[in-house]
Amino acid sequence: MTAGGYLKGRIRREDIITAAATAYAEAGYQGSSLREIAKRVGISHAGLLYHFPTKEALLAAVLERRDAEDAEREQLAAPPGLAVLRHFVALAEHNVRHPGIVDLYTRLAAEAVAADHPAHEYFERHYRIARENVLRSFQALAANGELRPGVDPHAAALTFIALMDGLQVQWLTTPDEVDLVGSLRFYLSTLLTVPLD
Repeated sequence: MTAGGYLKGRIRREDIITAAATAYAEAGYQGSSLREIAKRVGISHAGLLYHFPTKEALLAAVLERRDAEDAEREQLAAPPGLAVLRHFVALAEHNVRHPGIVDLYTRLAAEAVAADHPAHEYFERHYRIARENVLRSFQALAANGELRPGVDPHAAALTFIALMDGLQVQWLTTPDEVDLVGSLRFYLSTLLTVPLD
């Protein structure tokens, strides 16, 4: 393949992922077909299959893109401690400005509860990594005396991730009544002995 052909293929692939993310946000994964996604991009079904041979492969690409964008933008791989918690709050601030991303994520997370859903393993891994990152941060804060006495880092990490996702669902349902970012900040302020910012 020539350099121009390779670039064109990469652009087409990105267009397909973008169209799939939109379709999933509108109709959920189960309600979206490869034919419909191909139509949105303006290519044939066979053309889409050239880039993504299965519906599951396309879903994986959509989820991986989202994670890569979040990790790069919010520097989620920072050393454990306050920086990681700040980055998670910044991610929530970003999500408030991009409700479509939140809608896609919450729909897929709900669908993927079923063990036979193609994204089930992705969400298992996603939640495990998120909990581990936040847990290491709470453990580091405890070691530095920056976590209130009696706060269990394991329970705090699990609760923080659950709160973040639960708030997103409530915020999508009633955005004028739920302060997603303020609620996360409030929760963290009840755990920390130092300011978050």
